[in-house]
Amino acid sequence: QVQLVESGGGLVQAGGSLRLSCVASGSIFSRNAMGWYRQAPGNQRELVARITAGRFTNYSDSVKGRFTISRDNAKNTLYLQMNSLKSEDTAVYYCAGNVRSGPKGFEASYWGQGTQVTVSS
Repeated sequence: QVQLVESGGGLVQAGGSLRLSCVASGSIFSRNAMGWYRQAPGNQRELVARITAGRFTNYSDSVKGRFTISRDNAKNTLYLQMNSLKSEDTAVYYCAGNVRSGPKGFEASYWGQGTQVTVSS
């Protein structure tokens, strides 16, 4: 059984920074691509950033240059450093495991419970 537990969300002013963390249980972490998704009210869940086992990264256009995804395999932990936050970054952020390309875009096998990020303008 794989469990993903996020932390680090909260309320921040526009222009500020937050760092999200996700601790993974089980043995899948180091071998799998991991990612961060987000979902704002009324919107579909979208992939924000993804990092492969080989540490190749990709980002959505909306966060490129502001967010950085990283992983520490020794600690089974995934991070998302978010800088220059904007009000439109407000959403519930989800950690995801085994993120791979599928017929409908990137799909994930495992999900965390989500952490709220609210950016005030």
